Amino acid sequence: MAGAIHFSKHGGDLHAGSPPLILIHGSGGSRLHWPPQLRRLPNYRVFGLDLPGHGESPGEGETTIAGYVRRVVEWLDEQGIERAVLAGHSMGGAIAMTAALDEPDRVAGLVLVGTGGRLRVTEEILQAAADPIRFEETVEVITTWSYGDQTPEKIVALAKMRMYEIRPEIIHGDYTACNQFDILDRLSEIRIPSLILCGEQDRLTPLKYARHLDEHIPETTLVLIEGAGHMVMLERPLEVAAAVENFLASL
Repeated sequence: MAGAIHFSKHGGDLHAGSPPLILIHGSGGSRLHWPPQLRRLPNYRVFGLDLPGHGESPGEGETTIAGYVRRVVEWLDEQGIERAVLAGHSMGGAIAMTAALDEPDRVAGLVLVGTGGRLRVTEEILQAAADPIRFEETVEVITTWSYGDQTPEKIVALAKMRMYEIRPEIIHGDYTACNQFDILDRLSEIRIPSLILCGEQDRLTPLKYARHLDEHIPETTLVLIEGAGHMVMLERPLEVAAAVENFLASL
């Protein structure tokens, strides 16, 4: 099917008693932005999504968060999943929170990683992402700012390679969607258990974003990861997986 969402799946009927964990990546990403420790979390059904136009999913991306929410909900319907825990990184967090607001009966919990209630993108980045000649510049800036100081260079190099695999127009659409996103005045309406994860060196969605979510979403657990940046789940996979597993066990 054109525009179908490609996904990975871990766990089977043995784990069907609890809502599955759905991993939603951020701008210019794919399911591989989630480490194996999360994609193969023991004792849970875990689905890692490639949003349309990303990873192995065909078709075009969206230019609004609402558009991505619609695609994710359609995928849930196709899979016969009535309720799920939505884990979202950056733009994926915006998708997860919006789904929780628009479809609260479908969302059993939220895992919000490196995200915020508003995700402004600078005009310079928006313009560079729209210009094929400046696309390399965009990739360099974003990947450099995405990781903490202690991250091995090979991880950053791999991130650049994966970002180059996404078409520039898809990434520009993602940044456009993020730049328009703003639910700051609706955070108190998210009445779903939520885990908030943030790397203390996150320069793209700084710690103040996570603290704001923690202060305004009624039922939250905030976990800060020292020495990690925006891609905290790749920088500290064991710590993030442990926090997510503890959260899921509490639901």
